[in-house]
Amino acid sequence: MRLYAGSSTNFIALNVNNQIAGLLETEFLKQFGYKAQINEVMSWRNSLFRLSDILERANLTDQGIMVEYKLPLSGKRIDVIICGKDKDQKRNAVIIELKQWEKCALTDYDSDYVVTWVGGGNRSVLHPSVQVGNYMYYLQDNSTVFYDGDHPVGLSACSYLHNYTIGNEDVLTDIRFQKSITRFPIYSSEDRLALTSFITDKVDQGDGMDILAEIEQSRMRPSKKLLKQVSTVIKKKLKGELKIFGAVKTKGDYILLDEQLIVYDTVMSIVRKGLEHKQKHAIIVKGGGGTGKSVIGLQLLADLAALNFNTQYATGSKAFTETLRKILGDNSKSLLKYFMSYGEAKPNEIDVLLMDEAHRIREKTGYPFKSTGRPQVQDLLNAAKVSVFFIDDYQAVRKGEIGSSAFIKEQAELAGCKVYEYDLEAQFRNGGSERYSDWIDHTLHIRKTATTEWINESDFEFTIMDSPEALEAAIRARAEEGYTARVMAGFCWPWSKRLDENNDLINDVEIGEYKRPWNAQEGLTGMRKGIPKSQFWAYDAGGIDQVGCVYTAQGFEFDYAGIIFGKDLKYNPDTAEWEGVPGNSYDGQVKSSQDFLQLVKNTYRVLLGRGMKACYVCFMDKDTERYFRSRVRKNN
Repeated sequence: MRLYAGSSTNFIALNVNNQIAGLLETEFLKQFGYKAQINEVMSWRNSLFRLSDILERANLTDQGIMVEYKLPLSGKRIDVIICGKDKDQKRNAVIIELKQWEKCALTDYDSDYVVTWVGGGNRSVLHPSVQVGNYMYYLQDNSTVFYDGDHPVGLSACSYLHNYTIGNEDVLTDIRFQKSITRFPIYSSEDRLALTSFITDKVDQGDGMDILAEIEQSRMRPSKKLLKQVSTVIKKKLKGELKIFGAVKTKGDYILLDEQLIVYDTVMSIVRKGLEHKQKHAIIVKGGGGTGKSVIGLQLLADLAALNFNTQYATGSKAFTETLRKILGDNSKSLLKYFMSYGEAKPNEIDVLLMDEAHRIREKTGYPFKSTGRPQVQDLLNAAKVSVFFIDDYQAVRKGEIGSSAFIKEQAELAGCKVYEYDLEAQFRNGGSERYSDWIDHTLHIRKTATTEWINESDFEFTIMDSPEALEAAIRARAEEGYTARVMAGFCWPWSKRLDENNDLINDVEIGEYKRPWNAQEGLTGMRKGIPKSQFWAYDAGGIDQVGCVYTAQGFEFDYAGIIFGKDLKYNPDTAEWEGVPGNSYDGQVKSSQDFLQLVKNTYRVLLGRGMKACYVCFMDKDTERYFRSRVRKNN
């Protein structure tokens, strides 16, 4: 996806005639379903004209140009890609990050980011060389045209700050950024000739439109599997086989982009500055499903543990924790814990406590752990010098889960912590579609967004199936092709705690002729070979034979997600409102809650967001199905 693709000649003409911003604005509305912000439109008008002037003066008229190119499987966009051949007829693409900055300042930490005026206020943002470098690495990792075959397209990157004057001892040329600047040059207002030379060296022989077409038609690398990938990195780093992650990419690491890397840098900088003083720190990282919270947390676990800091990774999910323990081995139990594990911890005995899905923090710790009588969040804050909370305020799905960002901030301040807050907005699940997650939230009346209808995108598909049989057939077909795929459902059927006479799971999920078991109950023993324990349903190949619920699916992602939308949540067309139906729920904890409607909406939000490439849905209630269908528009 991109907002513009065409020849450099056409690009120059659009800028000279002051038409480029209007064209991009129209295409933005068409692709995203809402208007671009005025500051982004002004940026297109100003920055792209400066770049087009450089191309025109250099007589670069046979190149291919893409503007606002969406990174594969991500919500991030590259400002400009210029395609062409060099003097040796080698095919190249140049990424250019455009900035309207006029000044910036260093942060208090030894990090990859600076502070500058963006979006109406001073904000922490990545140094341009670090940002554009990670965009390049990410694109190289995910698009086959840049690494496959005998002659892949060469890729390079730079940034152009056309309003910025770099002075003596300037912030942007500080020693901490020199490695990135050397690899990914930064050009200011005085550097037009140097930028021209950088571009022409790589694309001045033209033939750019053919290369552009090749990039657009390139196959995407299959999505990395979070647990498998990061756990492999953790193992190697603990053995000293890999260097620590940073601005320069390490083989095997996920590429952290923009706000993700800022969060990572904040934690690493606090730790590097020393933890011997009495000041406690709490970092609150807010983001929806698929914004990379677990990626950041596990990357920090790998790097901090490799540096011999006492670092632990805690969750409220047995499935997620036990799966990761299984992958890493028994020795990982000292690293991977539960929120309930810290009631008897000594004050500040842990250097860094990373808490994934912190929205699942409970009111108090209970059986089988010893209760302190204090709120659970106080136990957690007491245990660590640096506490990192990864939170989605709309993912609480059980009664008693109280880990909202506002509550944790209040408790952290009471504990004397210096509090940092960050928001992750870019989407890396659902094909990188922010529109999809916005649409789900809007459709479920969780929050109002500008995305009121869904149109399938090239990287993500939402399909309503006519029956559970059709749903499962589609999921199994994808699994046979080598993708990860699972069927999940709302908790609308009973869940047997015993096996049948053949040591098989009982088919509790019955919909007409369709009969399937839930994943195994926790603690169930004696199952025949091939049936995974509950905590391994998402990871074990045998899990495709059972239907998963939100408690075994939350925290995981699959290439293809199949959802059976039950009758515990119905849309009422007469009132145009959602209604919770506790009588159709078999979730004992949730059905008795006064917040049943909100919790069950959050449940389906979680389930509908599990897919990387597609979500297939079958509705049990026809009014609900009709409502969803009315919010889906077919591609033209």
